[in-house]
Amino acid sequence: MDLFNQNSIPNILPFDGEVNYYGTVLSIKKAQEYYQKLLENIQWENDKAIIYGKLIVTKRKVAWYAEKPFEYTYSKTTKKALPWTKELLKLKELVEEKTGETYNSCLLNLYHDGSEGMAWHSDGEKDLKKKGAIGSLSFGAERKFSFKHKVSNQTVSIVLEKGSLLVMKGETQTHWMHRLPPTTKVKTPRINLTFRTIIK
Repeated sequence: MDLFNQNSIPNILPFDGEVNYYGTVLSIKKAQEYYQKLLENIQWENDKAIIYGKLIVTKRKVAWYAEKPFEYTYSKTTKKALPWTKELLKLKELVEEKTGETYNSCLLNLYHDGSEGMAWHSDGEKDLKKKGAIGSLSFGAERKFSFKHKVSNQTVSIVLEKGSLLVMKGETQTHWMHRLPPTTKVKTPRINLTFRTIIK
């Protein structure tokens, strides 16, 4: 691990948390190759959530992979992890090398175009390691990603480039929410990999 480089990655949050944006960690060519393989080889399925007692099926697709068949519950629905693919293992190693953290699972999201996004939320599920790092890799379309402080409502936004890495850790999930706002400008898909640590 390059400690000097690790310490030079800026925190984009002004207070109450730590979010490091590493920029692109893969070449454009490599990022495009991974994007195609992830589109074709991942077992994508529409996400489901129970909201106000109703089962909602999203256009956005998801997949859940891990080192063990972990169960992961969010939005009152439970997923069982599939075993790592060759590509996911390589990307996990890359994120671990860059961040100095370790991960045992990955939640993947496929947004078909800018009309699909994610509402304000925090990743505070009981299955996740408390204050653990979440490493987020982006492929395909570049999208804006926003944070909002739960008390002050202050917002911070960043455009996530293809092949880029963003890491949320420390008190971030306690004090901040994040979202992927919809946009009419983006007409192509985006794939997002969020490497996490499940505690069982």
